[in-house]
Amino acid sequence: MKTILIIEDDTVLRETTAEMLELENYRVIMAANGKRGIEQAKIMIPDLIICDIMMPELDGYDVLKRLSKDEKTKRIPFIFMSAKTEILDVRKGMDLGADDYLTKPVKEELLLSAVESRLVKSALLKEDEIVEKTSEKRDDSFDHIENIEDLKNYFCDFGTEKKYEKGEVIYKEGENSNNVYLIYKGGVKSIKLNEFGKELIINIHNADDFLGFSAIVDNSHYYETITAMENTEILAVSKTILQQILENNFKLSLELFQLINENLIEVKDQLLQMAYRSVRRKTAITILKFAKMMTRKPSNSINISRRDLAGVAGIATESLIRTLADFKKSGILEIEGRNIRIIDLEKLESIN
Repeated sequence: MKTILIIEDDTVLRETTAEMLELENYRVIMAANGKRGIEQAKIMIPDLIICDIMMPELDGYDVLKRLSKDEKTKRIPFIFMSAKTEILDVRKGMDLGADDYLTKPVKEELLLSAVESRLVKSALLKEDEIVEKTSEKRDDSFDHIENIEDLKNYFCDFGTEKKYEKGEVIYKEGENSNNVYLIYKGGVKSIKLNEFGKELIINIHNADDFLGFSAIVDNSHYYETITAMENTEILAVSKTILQQILENNFKLSLELFQLINENLIEVKDQLLQMAYRSVRRKTAITILKFAKMMTRKPSNSINISRRDLAGVAGIATESLIRTLADFKKSGILEIEGRNIRIIDLEKLESIN
């Protein structure tokens, strides 16, 4: 979730603007004057700043000047939103380094368009920086990367570390694909939405799994939404770099092709399970799958929401809850809150 800082002394306008942005799933922080705005920017390091010009304490021009001198805040996209409409005011703001200048009152679609375009531009610039820094750090040749394990070592050595909290989206279906990822710690779920907006979990990935390989060609988009199921750390490498690695490495390309093929087979098997198996069998297989991927031993407890279990199994949440209660009554599972522990593994595996 992107964070936007609004620096505006007009309470009504500040809160109205915040509401518009929050409805678009942005996280909003607010400051009532320039001085407080600078403090918030340095503490929170937002993804974008929207700032009024005529304010007490410090005006918007001084806010931009001071933030531009700080290494931590100088690259944050900055949009002026002001009632000052003279061309000289606009030019002054742009000359100071502002990314855009909106005049009050701002229409909602114009505000959202400006915010989105500046965030996209910022993301692309960051990707270019990652490619440049990675190119500087790496060897001129990728000849030493001969197999999947070598590629994982490359991600660990040169990938950009990203951390996500439980429930946070790593990337969304339809977004431009810029990176390929390796999960370092934690676990994620791969989601597709059907025509009615219902969430279908098509796969679960944990540490040492790759993400985003299905969208490594130019101008492609991600084909699913990836969400952290727990606090997760991943390593990102630009797909431009990955393309260079694969360009002259036939053996590695075949290994990746095999990996992607295995993932597709797994998804097909899951779809067959959802279509033909009983609710009890679907529930049992799903619990076993989560236990295998989230713990080292099936007997260890797994902490998972009923919604996620139902999503993977392809059944209604209510049906899943009834089936879990039946398994608990039969002594197959021990259930306490979200924690599920397998008591009788053999019996769970034999359920039809």
